[in-house]
Amino acid sequence: MTTTNAGAAGTWTLGDRTVHRLGLGAMRLMSKADGSPSDRAQAIEVLRQAVELGVNHIDTAAFYFAGPRSANELINTALAPYPDDLVITTKVGPGRDPSGAFLGAHTKEELRGQVEENIRQLGLDRLEVVNLRIGVGLERGEGSLKERFEALAELREEGLIRHLGISNIGLEHLEEALAIAPVVCVQNQYGLATRREDDAIQQACAERGIAFVPFFSVGGAPGGAAPSASGSATEADRALADVAERHGASPSQIRLAWTLHKGPNVLAIPGTGDPAHLRENVAAAGLRLSEEDLARLG
Repeated sequence: MTTTNAGAAGTWTLGDRTVHRLGLGAMRLMSKADGSPSDRAQAIEVLRQAVELGVNHIDTAAFYFAGPRSANELINTALAPYPDDLVITTKVGPGRDPSGAFLGAHTKEELRGQVEENIRQLGLDRLEVVNLRIGVGLERGEGSLKERFEALAELREEGLIRHLGISNIGLEHLEEALAIAPVVCVQNQYGLATRREDDAIQQACAERGIAFVPFFSVGGAPGGAAPSASGSATEADRALADVAERHGASPSQIRLAWTLHKGPNVLAIPGTGDPAHLRENVAAAGLRLSEEDLARLG
C-alpha cells in the first residue's frame, strides 16, 4: 500500500485558498463501471481516505447523481464537519433536473437556484469555488458568457460564493470573464490524448496565475496514450507502456503525472469510487517524469 501523500505534487492557489495539486473528482462516486449504484459505504470510505492521504481539493456538482446516489450527499455525510483546509469546488450552468434530463441555466434566478442547491446539499453557508459551465456534456460552449458570469459575480458580491471559475470554455471566454470578475480556475477536458489544442489555454492561465484543472485527464485515445507524430496509436501505446515500466507505474499513473508536469498551475482531479484505485491515483503525485519521458510521450 502506498504512503504517498497528495501533497507530493506540490500546491497551487484557488484565490486565497491553497490546495494540493492532486485532488479528487466526485463524479465517479455514484456508480460502478457497469452503471449500477456504487456501494455507499465504500464511496464514503474513498472520501475519508482521500482526506487522510492529503487530498484537500474535491470537485463536485449538484447534478452529480445516479440512481440513489448523490455526490454532494456522500461528501457531506463522509466529511462534515469539513477540515479547515478542504476546498470543495462546484459547478453550475447546464445541469440535470431530478429525472436526470439535461436543462439549461441562463438567468440569475436559475443560477442562484443551482448555487443554493449545492449549498443545501453540502451543508455549507457559502461555496468556496463555483465554476460556470457553459457547455453540455463534452461540447464546447458557444457564444457569450457575459450575462451568466455577471450573474454569478453578483452572487459572489452577496456572499454566496467566495471565488469564481469557468468550465468547458475557449480562450475568448477566459478574456470575457476576466473583464467581469477575477477567475481562479479553468476546467476543461484535457489530457495526454485529448484536446491538446488547449495547451494554449493552459499557458494563458499560467501567465495569469490561474489554475488549469483538466477533467477526464486519464481518458483519451485507445490505450489512453497520445498518438505519435506519425498518428500511430500503437506507437503511442508503446511509448506509454515503456515509460510506465521504467517507473514501475501503471499507464493511468503516468497520464496523471504527465498532466501535473504540464505546469505548476495545473491541478489533477481524477475520480474513483474504489479505495485501491484512489491510492494508486494519489501515488502518481510522487512520480517525476524526465525530459526523456516527456519527449517519448509527446
